[in-house]
Amino acid sequence: MTLKVSDIGEKELVKYIIANSKDITPDDTAITELTSTNLISTCDMLIQSKHFPETMSYFDMGFKSITVNVSDLAAMGAEPLGFLLSIAVPKDLDLDSFKELIEGVLSACSYYSIPLIGGDTNEASEIIISGTALGLCDNPLLKNTCSKDDLIAVTGDIGLAALGFNLETPDNIYVKNAIRPIAKLREGILIKDAGASSATDITDGLASELHEMKRNGFGFMIYEEMLGISDEYKHLAEKLNLDYLDLVLHVGEDFELVFTISEDNLKNLSIDYKVIGKVTDSDSIELTLENGLVVEIKNKGYEHYVSE
Repeated sequence: MTLKVSDIGEKELVKYIIANSKDITPDDTAITELTSTNLISTCDMLIQSKHFPETMSYFDMGFKSITVNVSDLAAMGAEPLGFLLSIAVPKDLDLDSFKELIEGVLSACSYYSIPLIGGDTNEASEIIISGTALGLCDNPLLKNTCSKDDLIAVTGDIGLAALGFNLETPDNIYVKNAIRPIAKLREGILIKDAGASSATDITDGLASELHEMKRNGFGFMIYEEMLGISDEYKHLAEKLNLDYLDLVLHVGEDFELVFTISEDNLKNLSIDYKVIGKVTDSDSIELTLENGLVVEIKNKGYEHYVSE
């Protein structure tokens, strides 16, 4: 039987590419050594039918196209340098809609202090936005460099966007996080400066990101009570017949940062954060539920190509 890309999913495709290219850094971004620092570069593609809810405005499409790339810079602790935008749009798209989309792009560039320095345009049957973000960083944070007994922390509440995608009432914190997420650029720089040992951004779900961060011989223990899931969140998820832990762990689109840091360095942090667990030597990723039961956290999150 001939395998198709949908049989293995995005992450396996990426592993294949990395295995066959000696120059790719297997992390959130590429790292290219310069004379006195490192060039940090990343690219991400958004397709209208797959990444933009029908309720999302053209402005928010443009804004998010910057955010998803800047979030990777944040995960490395990089200072923004410039942004390249390649965009394809249908030839019958209203000019006002195109201008609104570009206004969203420029607004996000201004928000993150990352100048739009170039790009390309083309025609397609739907809106496709591919961005490349460039940054600079002397000592970038990596994914797989945690140490035993490090604490595991996040920069904010997770699972908000996951719930927001399922709600119809627009004026609430959940939908706002789904429609216009914000990359934690400043926080990434401060996390690096505080001496964090590893970090990544939560785009495909906390569970998936923890499996990406795991090193051989190390494990993670996460505590449900430390995740700070509100009673309102649980109630809304129940009304929608959704598992609240599944939303928090496996959906993503939070654009918060998850990072590891020693207890000694934790006092150096000057940002809001939430400790959710600890690095162990169990070689597994586990969750202690509120009732004390310990369960394995499966490696499941959002993947392109794979149909649920």
